[in-house]
Amino acid sequence: MGPARIMAVRHGESEANLAYQEAGARPLVYERGDDEVTLTELGRTQAVALGRLLAALPPEEAPELVWCSPYLRALDTWKLARQEWGTAPLPVTVDERLRDQEAGAFAHLNLAAIGERHPEELARRESAGAYAYRPPGGESLADVVIRLRDFLKDLAGRADRRRVLIVAHDSVVLGLRHVLTGDPDTGLASVLEHAPVLNASVSLWRAGELMRFNDVAHLTS
Repeated sequence: MGPARIMAVRHGESEANLAYQEAGARPLVYERGDDEVTLTELGRTQAVALGRLLAALPPEEAPELVWCSPYLRALDTWKLARQEWGTAPLPVTVDERLRDQEAGAFAHLNLAAIGERHPEELARRESAGAYAYRPPGGESLADVVIRLRDFLKDLAGRADRRRVLIVAHDSVVLGLRHVLTGDPDTGLASVLEHAPVLNASVSLWRAGELMRFNDVAHLTS
């Protein structure tokens, strides 16, 4: 059967998100490791707003189990949300398969910096398509989907008929949309039509049916 409900949340705004946003089209080399980046003040505020959303859910809709990316920005989002929610501690599983899409050799570079230092790779990315491009030592979105299929197979057994909260990353939420919709992998490129997945957004599936996607209404209420 699988989970009764899956709520997938992207982490709040991170320090890297802000740095890349401020760089815009200028080349950027961001030195911190992807797993070390934590939340900005705005990101913490967004995590608290998520907690208020969870607290407002009827008991029959509230998550019973939590799965989280091992990356600090996701863990911190859940920590702040749980504190605001005020619920008793829930079972939390940290799962490597929920990590962000790995950029490999280009983990510290934005697209402008890649184009400046490795123009041949930027050309290869444009030729392959953003979903299929695999940077040296990194992952494509298709690679993320493969590990998410494995994750969901395990989740079906461990969270059968339960309500699950997943706190992770934009690539994970997009990958979940593709897998849970049941679309063939030949159509994976179309999932990018739903990008970007916004910080602290909520996406919800009930018995495998998509109920809402990339919802940020709780951040402005």
